[in-house]
Amino acid sequence: MSDRPVVRLLPKTAAQPFRFGAPWVYADQIVLDRRTRAIPAGSIVELQDGEQRTLGAAGFNAGSKIALRLLDRDPAAVVDRSWFEARLSRALSLREALFDAPCYRLVHAEADDLPGVVIDRFGDAAVIQPNAAWAEANLAALAEALQAVTGVSIVVKNAAGRARGLEGLPEESGLLSGALAAPVPVPMNGATYFADLLGGQKTGLFYDQRPNHAFAARLARGRAMLDVFAHVGGFALAGLAAGATLALAIDGSAPALALAEAGAEASGVADRFTARKGDAFDTMTALAGEGARFGLVVCDPPAFAPSKSALEAGLRAYERVARLGAALVEPGGFLVLCSCSHAADLARFREASLRGVGKAGRTARILATGGAGPDHPTHPYLAESAYLKALFLRLGP
Repeated sequence: MSDRPVVRLLPKTAAQPFRFGAPWVYADQIVLDRRTRAIPAGSIVELQDGEQRTLGAAGFNAGSKIALRLLDRDPAAVVDRSWFEARLSRALSLREALFDAPCYRLVHAEADDLPGVVIDRFGDAAVIQPNAAWAEANLAALAEALQAVTGVSIVVKNAAGRARGLEGLPEESGLLSGALAAPVPVPMNGATYFADLLGGQKTGLFYDQRPNHAFAARLARGRAMLDVFAHVGGFALAGLAAGATLALAIDGSAPALALAEAGAEASGVADRFTARKGDAFDTMTALAGEGARFGLVVCDPPAFAPSKSALEAGLRAYERVARLGAALVEPGGFLVLCSCSHAADLARFREASLRGVGKAGRTARILATGGAGPDHPTHPYLAESAYLKALFLRLGP
């Protein structure tokens, strides 16, 4: 027992999944009375089952659909700097076993036992996304522990994104420590990328696509490639570093494309790199009209289906991307299609993509299916943590 506020599961809510490791408790699974609703968002509470047996300590937010995030099996665990240091040390030991350079996702939320917390590391800098109320309330201790464990001198808080809105948290990003005057260079897959840690999308770079960049780069050798929704040039720069004859990057963000151009220059491939700002759908349609064809086309759009309510519209969008992309692939070339929508599972995404390829009048064979890299481990109780999907297709005539 602890002296913390107690939140109980409803009698009808089975406790076994939480004893076995399920990290989320939804608002409709607990007793939400006047006393419980009065507990401040971000408080650490003791979670009990319907028979008043303890399940552990949890971060609580009565205003969120995910009302509790389990933090520790010990209901009296003190969530302080030392507690954070222990979790971060475990996360760091895994990444140091996986990567030679200190550039990776250091913390992947629930899969690293820090629910709602994402931390990406960029050498001497790190970006924290505290996407849950309990993490926001304990951000100072988390940032101190991060510096103590990793030795980074620059810590950035990124408070943008849908997840924080669902928790009722404000968008207040900025430096927590150190100084940052320019985008940070990041070596990856033989290329140099530039990540804008303060003003870029998410934390500034998408580490999750690293293995898919590498696989696509093999397909790009000796071929012209098109990188659609290119952001800072993830697929294009890796492909050029591997020997693509040229790469055209399309994105709607001028700042992102400027970073891609800087990366091409730093990687020594600027003479083979071209950026084109514009709507992806309109630009692909225009390229088809121009008769353009590529040996490799990669489409890595934002999440078209971020929730179940958006699933059908999202699948139609993925189908359209596949149709437009397939029309730009030369005979015998390759098409890579990606989705970061957790609401669209692999089967539905694959079905929509192949339907789009068929509507383009093309046939396809699936070479491989990719996911996020090993610095983005999957939590066995959260399908959402296996959100990233990549289809590698060889197209026929």
